[in-house]
This record gives sequence, structure tokens and C-alpha cells, in this order.
Amino acid sequence: MTSGRLTLFESPLFLGFDHFEKAFERIRKSAGEGYPPYNIEQTGENALRITIAVAGFTQQDLDVQIENNQLMIRGRQQEDTNRIYLHRGIAARQFQRAFVLAEGMEVQSAALDNGLLHIDLVQILPEPNVRRINIRSATAPSHSSQTIDVNKNNEA
Repeated sequence: MTSGRLTLFESPLFLGFDHFEKAFERIRKSAGEGYPPYNIEQTGENALRITIAVAGFTQQDLDVQIENNQLMIRGRQQEDTNRIYLHRGIAARQFQRAFVLAEGMEVQSAALDNGLLHIDLVQILPEPNVRRINIRSATAPSHSSQTIDVNKNNEA
């Protein structure tokens, strides 16, 4: 018996969107992670800033990468074995935070300032892409074709 849960991308009208469904599944799994805290703010018409609280991390402890349309932020602090703690309430902690980026979303910069990692992003709007598809007859030789203009309005 199959589950009654349907997803948006199970429609036969959505072709080639498997990667989106996988991205949504990754987002769903990571939604419960609360560390480190972050803000997302709109800084312009097509610009965003992600600010992540990374107090105690240095630039060398942080790594920002784009992997398969995902912005990956990782933090890893090294244990200082030379210190002797009588009480340790601030643990050396590691984290990984991922944000799925839309097509055309690009990272402009990343800066560490007073324990906050700021990552500025901009959405590059694509030029409209229209192309004609030649239709050939299945029974005629392949050099015979007819072009259908997909841009013309249907005039009756």
C-alpha cells in the first residue's frame, strides 16, 4: 500500500524537477536544527543578506561553499589542549547550515564582523529564453520539417 502523501512534483506536468523534490526533503530534515541562529533580510529589490551568529569562531574556523545550488556554511573549532578548565560552559562546537539557492542566486560576499557572519546574495534575473522547435513528419524524410511559432497569439 502506498502512502496517501502527494507531493507537488508527482504531477506528470512537472518534468525534470526531481532535484527540487530532493532539495525540499533536505530542507525538511534540517528545519529542526536551531544552531547557530540566523537572520535573513532583504537588502534590495533582488538582494538578500544572511547573518549567522558564530561567536567564538575565527575566519579559519569557518567555511562557506556552494554545492549543487546549496549554500553550505560549516564551522569547526579546534580543541585547545593546552588549557585546563575548572568549568567549561562554552564548548568547542561544530555546525553545518545549508540554504537552497534558487537559479540565478549568487553569493556576492561573506564577512565576519563581531561574531556575526554576513553573507550577501543577489538574484540575477535571466533573460527570457524563447526558441522554436522544428516538427518533422514521422513518415517523410528527416529533411522535411514545419516550424510552429510558439510566440504568436492564437487569432481566430
